[in-house]
Amino acid sequence: MKERLKAPELRFPGFTDDWEELKLGDITTWTKGQGLSKEYLNNERYGSEAVHYADLYKFSPVMQEVIHWTNSDDGRIIPDNSLLFPASDVTPVGLARTSTLRLSGVKAGGDVIIGQLSERIDSSFMSYQINANSKKILPLITGTTVKHVQAKSLATMSVTITNMAEQTAIAGLFERIDNLIALHQRKLDLLKEQKKGYLQKMFPKNGAKVPELRFAGFADDWEEHKLGELSNIVGGGTPSTSNTEYWDGDIDWYAPAEIGEQSYVSKSKKTITELGLKKSSARILPIGTVLFTSRAGIGNTAILAKEATTNQGFQSIVPDQNKLDSYFIFSRTNELKRYGEVTGAGSTFVEVSGKQMSKMSIMVPELSEQQKIGSFFKQLDDTIDLHQRKLDLLKEQKKGYLQKMFV
Repeated sequence: MKERLKAPELRFPGFTDDWEELKLGDITTWTKGQGLSKEYLNNERYGSEAVHYADLYKFSPVMQEVIHWTNSDDGRIIPDNSLLFPASDVTPVGLARTSTLRLSGVKAGGDVIIGQLSERIDSSFMSYQINANSKKILPLITGTTVKHVQAKSLATMSVTITNMAEQTAIAGLFERIDNLIALHQRKLDLLKEQKKGYLQKMFPKNGAKVPELRFAGFADDWEEHKLGELSNIVGGGTPSTSNTEYWDGDIDWYAPAEIGEQSYVSKSKKTITELGLKKSSARILPIGTVLFTSRAGIGNTAILAKEATTNQGFQSIVPDQNKLDSYFIFSRTNELKRYGEVTGAGSTFVEVSGKQMSKMSIMVPELSEQQKIGSFFKQLDDTIDLHQRKLDLLKEQKKGYLQKMFV
């Protein structure tokens, strides 16, 4: 007799019955795909739709499209209401997943395990549940260099079920969330591609004196300058870590690892005291300084929104306010990074010096055009950040629901 389990923490109204536990093999008929190595696949939309085992690493847990087609007679037609598992991979994590199809008549290649579920199980519901508890697959995996999992092992995995109405409601919720995630991801990718295009067109190419794309009202040639003519390049320092009087003060102190995707930074993880500042080579950097990591990951940048100091892993750019706009030079991070990587030196790790950064040649327009360009890219970056936050929030919401809506 199957054990009766309590309900999940979070449920839709109207559902009160306990869920029951069983083995995946109790509700599944197992088979395997056939053939269809990569040489028989195409992405030009002719022949039969097909699933290669490697596709399952990209589409999880519900596939609403395929990326391959085949004219081969090989390949087994995937029955409706089936789960698909990759049978081999180089890492256990690659195998700890499953997918289901929202398509009919699709062929499966040889390294795809097919588990056709009984009519009382919704494949999307089961796919979301297994992916939420993917650690259950890890003990079933065998192999050393190449990892494998077999249908007979997957059949022993414990799963829980409820009535079909609740299964459908749960699956529908997660599919809607995944569709929203995909929508925001597409918007984010498009914005990033647009930014990439603007970066190519709004700064002069090598040898040119004007960019391909400009704002109205600006016609003068851009001028070549050394970065040191437009800004001060300031290094950092670290107070003695053994002296507690130097630390936990009111002065922000940044390390390179803190500089990521954000445009602005305003709070460091560690702080130093006035005494720590005096007893080290760290220097107070004004608002608008472009922090530039100079070693072990050259070229990560962020703009200071509040006065701060850094450790010696930076050569920060302090713009002359009459000659250089902060966001204009920040928008040229890729150029700064390439220059730093090419000119940097060192045996243990590559590092670029402040003197080298000062010598960097850069084409710039008059300050008012710089400010216009800087404002444009700031607005674009703000929009990208907004979509990224929405995307991250949706992913966190999904993670929370997965933890609470399955037993």
